Amino acid sequence: MNALESPLVSCENIMRPLLYILAAFFSIPAYSAPMPMEDAGSLRQIAETFVLQQAVELPGQASAVVGVIDSRLRLPKCSTPEAFLPPGTRLWGNTTVGIRCAAPAWSIYVQVAVKVMAMAVTAAKPLTQGQYLSPTDLATQLTDLTQLPSGVLTDPEQAIGKTLTTSLPAGQALRSDMLRSPLMIKTGQVVKLIAQNGAFQVSSEGKALANGGPGQTISVRTASGKVVSGVVKADGSVEVPF
Repeated sequence: MNALESPLVSCENIMRPLLYILAAFFSIPAYSAPMPMEDAGSLRQIAETFVLQQAVELPGQASAVVGVIDSRLRLPKCSTPEAFLPPGTRLWGNTTVGIRCAAPAWSIYVQVAVKVMAMAVTAAKPLTQGQYLSPTDLATQLTDLTQLPSGVLTDPEQAIGKTLTTSLPAGQALRSDMLRSPLMIKTGQVVKLIAQNGAFQVSSEGKALANGGPGQTISVRTASGKVVSGVVKADGSVEVPF
């Protein structure tokens, strides 16, 4: 090798290691940031907010305790997570609420304990079957309605003036199916029939074919022999469709 070739050899010796370094660099996979995941606490808040929004129509002050969501659950971050009530469930007592995402698609279900605190109507003293209820027979008590049978009364006015179909001990909550409206009309009684359309009203008489109280529908036979159905009004008349 002559002296004129030595610079080229030197340059090649320098470039070869640099090429190896560049090749190694570009062969390393590009770094990608980890996919953001949903926070369990945020999901629980979504479920609680949903329950309280849906509970505004319930007869009392509603509260909700959302069950624990496993922090190990890995759900991709969702821009618009949506809470929903699964078919066949209701916001009452121990229930289930779902949370779903359209994109990326996922859904989970969480346990929720719903309480509805309200004043329930109770017997102020022992009451007997067939007893006509007056204000002094009734009391109210703040309670969780979700722990009582359905149909519990929340306003004493719903019971005053009605009769009991069963005996009750003091403190027992009253349900709508325990009450019967007082009979205003008895079978065979001659009643006043009223048919009204706006300011126009027609009245006649007929014979009741069944017992009835306010708000109940009974059949009445008119003087011509025709049988009609109507609703018993508070004044003892029967209103028939015009």
